[in-house]
Amino acid sequence: MTARRAALAVAVLLLSGCTSFSETVAAEDTPEATTAPPSEDGGADDDGCPAERAEPDPDRPVVDLDFRLSADLRTVTGTETVVFTPDEATGELVFRLVPNSPGAAELGNRITVDDVRGDDVREAGYEDAGAEGPGGLYVLQLEDELAAGDATEVELDFTLSLGEGGFERVGSADGTAWWASGFPLLAWEPGAGWARDPFVGILGETATSPAADTTVTVDAPESLTVLMTGAQEEPGEADDGRRTWTSREPGARDVSVAVGPFRTATLTSPGGVEITTGVLDGADVGPGELADWASEDVTELADRLGAFPYDTLTVPLLPVEGGGIEYPSSILMAGADRSVLEHEVAHMWFYGMVGDSQFRDPWLDEAFATYAERVGGQVSQEALDRVLAGPGDVGAAMDEFPGTDEYFGAVYGKGGAALLAARQAAGEGPFDAALRCYVQVNAWTIATPDDVAAALADLPAALDVLVAAGALDEGDLPD
Repeated sequence: MTARRAALAVAVLLLSGCTSFSETVAAEDTPEATTAPPSEDGGADDDGCPAERAEPDPDRPVVDLDFRLSADLRTVTGTETVVFTPDEATGELVFRLVPNSPGAAELGNRITVDDVRGDDVREAGYEDAGAEGPGGLYVLQLEDELAAGDATEVELDFTLSLGEGGFERVGSADGTAWWASGFPLLAWEPGAGWARDPFVGILGETATSPAADTTVTVDAPESLTVLMTGAQEEPGEADDGRRTWTSREPGARDVSVAVGPFRTATLTSPGGVEITTGVLDGADVGPGELADWASEDVTELADRLGAFPYDTLTVPLLPVEGGGIEYPSSILMAGADRSVLEHEVAHMWFYGMVGDSQFRDPWLDEAFATYAERVGGQVSQEALDRVLAGPGDVGAAMDEFPGTDEYFGAVYGKGGAALLAARQAAGEGPFDAALRCYVQVNAWTIATPDDVAAALADLPAALDVLVAAGALDEGDLPD
C-alpha cells in the first residue's frame, strides 16, 4: 500500500519507490502499445466473463471510526466500533497495529489500545509480530466460539501518537497532520482466517484486511480542512473552535485522513468521479492542476480496467517528500510527481478493489499497479528482456526478500515487466479482456495467484511468462 520514492538502482532499473516504472525500461523507437476498447456490456464476452462487477459481500464488516485530533496536531484519540461476521468459526478477533511497524515507530509514531468493550469479549492483549512496543497485533479472545454467519460487535478506544514529519503513513509537520491505517485494522482474510503475518524491515506493506462498510468521523480544529477516504459530507458548524467532518465508503479495506490548511479544488471526471485535491501554500503544483492530473489518470485507467471503483477520490499533497501512499478512494501524496500519482491511482483497482495479502502476495497489487501505469508507454524488447533476467521471484512473500532493493527490483520492476511480456505473448486484446474479467470477478475480495492463473487459463503463453518470472508456480496453473 505504501508508495515510496526511493532512488534504488536495481539491475538496469531506476525505481522510484512504490511509484513509477515509466522511466525504467523506456526506449525512443518502440511504438506505443494499443489497448483494446472496453466492451459495451461491461466485460461480458464469449468466454462467460460476468457482465457485472462483483458486489461487496453483504456480510462484510461494518466499521465506524471516530477520531479526535488534538489542538497541537500530535495526538489522535479514537473509538472504533466493529460488527464482524466471520465466514468460518473463530474464537478471537485480531487487529493489526500498523503505526507500530518498525519504520513508523522510528519516527515517533505509536498506537495503543486503551479499552475494549463487547458482550462476547473475554480478554484482550497484544502480540509482538515483529513490531515495536506495545506490539503489532491486538487480540480479543471471545467467551465462546463465534460460528460462521454469526455476528459480534466490539468497541476499541485507542490513542495514536503522531511522530515528527518524515514520509510515513502517520505524521505531523508544518501545521498538518495525517494518519493512515491509524486505528486497529481488522486482519481477517475471508476463506483463510486471521492474518498474523510478521512486520518486516523493508519498505513495503504486510497488512491483509477485508473490504468493510466504513464510516469515518473526524473532530479537528475549525481552521483546518479534512481530506479522507470516502464520500465526505459538508462539515458541521464550528463549535468551541472545532469542527466535525464525516465520510462513508461502503468498500474500504483501510482509511486515510489528512488535516491541514489545504487549498482545495474539486472537479468531476468524465466518468463521474468527484475528485478533490488539497495543497499547502508553497506547493509545486496548484490544487486545480493536481485535480486535472488525477482526472486524466482515472479516465485513462478506467478505459482499460473498467469503471473506477469509488464515487470519489481525494488527493492531499503533504508537506514532506517521498512518493505516495494509496488508500481506498484516497491518496496521500508526498511530492508532486505525475508518474507517482498514476501508480497510486492504479492501486484503486489493484489493492483497493481487488485486494490481496500484502505480506504473502505483494506482487498482486504492486506489480499490477506498475504494469497499469506503464502499459501505454514505450518499452524496447531489449530492455524488457534485461529486466526479466533480473534476480528474484516476482511472487515471493515479503519475508523472502533480503532487503528493500531486492524487493523493489523483483516485485515492481520485474513484476511489471513480466505482466507487460505476458500481454505481448498472449496478444494485447485477449490479455486486456482477461485482465478486465479478473477485475470483474475478484472485485472486493482478497485475490490470490490462483485467481490470476484462472483468469489467464485460456492464455498459456501469458502463463508461461509469469511462471518463468516466478510470479506463478506450476501448481497455480489450472488443469
